Amino acid sequence: QVQVMESGGGLVQAGGSLRLSCTSSASTFSFNAIGWYRQGPGKQQEFVARISRGGRTNYTESVKGRFAISRDDDKNTAYLQMNSLKPEDTGVYYCNGEGRSRNYWGQGTQVTVSS
Repeated sequence: QVQVMESGGGLVQAGGSLRLSCTSSASTFSFNAIGWYRQGPGKQQEFVARISRGGRTNYTESVKGRFAISRDDDKNTAYLQMNSLKPEDTGVYYCNGEGRSRNYWGQGTQVTVSS
């Protein structure tokens, strides 16, 4: 059973940075793509960023220029570098590995940005 685990969340002041990690028990190269999603307090889960096996990236508009997604398949890990954080970035961040026949979700990591 493939497991995906996020880490790196925490409490940070507005304007600060965090780097989230998403580690898989299986080779991340086997994933067609890896995505990050978040769910803020009282909000629905939303897409944040995605990176394909070939390295193509896309982001939701609100994080463009501030967040950067990357992957290191040798380490079976994907990253989300988050800079210039804002209070509205607060939420639980989830990693999703897009497998051939199903998606693999982690348990999430809490990110709290104080004003």
